[in-house]
Amino acid sequence: MTENDACGVDAIQVILGCSAGKGNLIFRIRGKQAYSFYNRKTGKSVRVVLKSMPDMVREERERYLMNHETSELFDVKDTTYTLPERARIFKSVKCEKCGEMTAESMIRLEDGKKLCLDCYSPYSRSI
Repeated sequence: MTENDACGVDAIQVILGCSAGKGNLIFRIRGKQAYSFYNRKTGKSVRVVLKSMPDMVREERERYLMNHETSELFDVKDTTYTLPERARIFKSVKCEKCGEMTAESMIRLEDGKKLCLDCYSPYSRSI
């Protein structure tokens, strides 16, 4: 069984200085080690995907990654989706149940009250 720490995002944040908090790191959870990079100034983009590796324990995997050329480890492809819009800055709104401030885009109305996602009771009729 392959152990998967999937800490590539940590390296990306350090190397590129991006973070989810600044709105310039967007997670699209797909269970892959695939990363798309965009340059807003030039419009260029690239997708980097970790190639399949042999099944190995953590220490062997670390050695494998450290001792192979990047071209042996990654496929470089065209991006598969368009450049995301720039991050928006939303007003903060007080949840009328818990009193905590939350982004306006994350507020839901329930019984006429503005509630954060933690306090809101989602409704679904799906089976």
